[in-house]
Amino acid sequence: MNARTTRTLAAALSLTAAFAISGCSASSDDAAKPTMKVSGAFMPQPVNDKMAGAFMVIENESKTADKLTGVTSTLSDDLQIHETKDQKMQQVPSLDVPANGELKLARGGSHVMFMGLKSTPKVGDKVTVELRFEKADPVKVELDVKERTYNPQASAPTDGNAH
Repeated sequence: MNARTTRTLAAALSLTAAFAISGCSASSDDAAKPTMKVSGAFMPQPVNDKMAGAFMVIENESKTADKLTGVTSTLSDDLQIHETKDQKMQQVPSLDVPANGELKLARGGSHVMFMGLKSTPKVGDKVTVELRFEKADPVKVELDVKERTYNPQASAPTDGNAH
């Protein structure tokens, strides 16, 4: 081997090593992606086909904060993310899901609104939605359709403090 061939081979090996290292860092970026877990997902039976709400707890099991940025479903083409502030409901572009924390979508607070339903689900039905996040992969969730008066917070034990 002459000096030129040796330099070319060394450059090729350096380039290969650089690609391998960058490939490893790309996969570690994937490992830093937030992981979402959903519990308690339900929809009260809608009164009509005009609108419905969805409630659940979204738990972020990672050290990276994220945002709920959208929701899709075959039940409606118009799903909105709402928050309630000063007793007024308003549509927002996203809701924060804190690192190692949770986002509670509950009656009287933040929630998902279905506008213009394609059908009216009944108690016992299941409605599938897909939650979309800024960083985490989408999550498919089945909402249990419950009685209109269903409220999981009312049946949960209280700490004795009035809120």
